[in-house]
Amino acid sequence: MFEATTILACLKDGKAVIGGDGQVTFGNSILKSNAVKIRKLYEGKILAGFAGSTADAFTLFDMFENMLANKKGDLLKSVVEFSKEWRKDKVLRRLEAMMIVLDTKKIFILTGSGDVVEPEDGMLASIGSGGNFAISAARALVKHTDMEPKKLVEESIKIAGELCIYTNQNISVLTLEN
Repeated sequence: MFEATTILACLKDGKAVIGGDGQVTFGNSILKSNAVKIRKLYEGKILAGFAGSTADAFTLFDMFENMLANKKGDLLKSVVEFSKEWRKDKVLRRLEAMMIVLDTKKIFILTGSGDVVEPEDGMLASIGSGGNFAISAARALVKHTDMEPKKLVEESIKIAGELCIYTNQNISVLTLEN
């Protein structure tokens, strides 16, 4: 797990939501508190979040965006091909990086090892050092509240920010609806 960030994604009520904290750390120092680690891709139809270094994020976001264009926005085909390419590249596969990508129907976690993981519940996914804190909070909120997806993501990352020293509460959120 990376000492880098917290990204949480949620599919609920026909909405796709992704959120990320804004903290960038270097060793035991905070370099920046307002970084944006999430993006809309492919004409605003796909959401993506990244845990890892900034330069790697730009490279992988661009690579995935190109894959989406080649596959005409088909998320499943894109994640499979992207993971193959990421794993085959001798430099990129050594990156300590992960991505979450989703549309309003599917959500995936991607790694340089070639992993394409669709969460068992099909609803929540997280990455980064605060990811387990955020997804735990999100699961509790789903189970015990009627919270709408955007608020659920924001509150869950806030909770992660209270527990993970690599996560702050300067949260960015992006949403897609059917």
